[in-house]
Amino acid sequence: MPSKPRVVPCPQCRQPSRYGADNPWRPFCSERCRSLDLGAWASEAYRVPAVAAPDAPTADDDPALPRH
Repeated sequence: MPSKPRVVPCPQCRQPSRYGADNPWRPFCSERCRSLDLGAWASEAYRVPAVAAPDAPTADDDPALPRH
């Protein structure tokens, strides 16, 4: 017996989207939502914040590092 396809919210529009082999745009609900998301990444609308390591030297610790 085939399992019921999983339904998840589309990452772009939050509408229900089938997460299965029959949805070529998964996890998105449509080609439009997939394209909008790709465009946001390409234009750098999404960013992952960078956090300095706790032991990374700063400009205060090392005068050779540039000050901003």
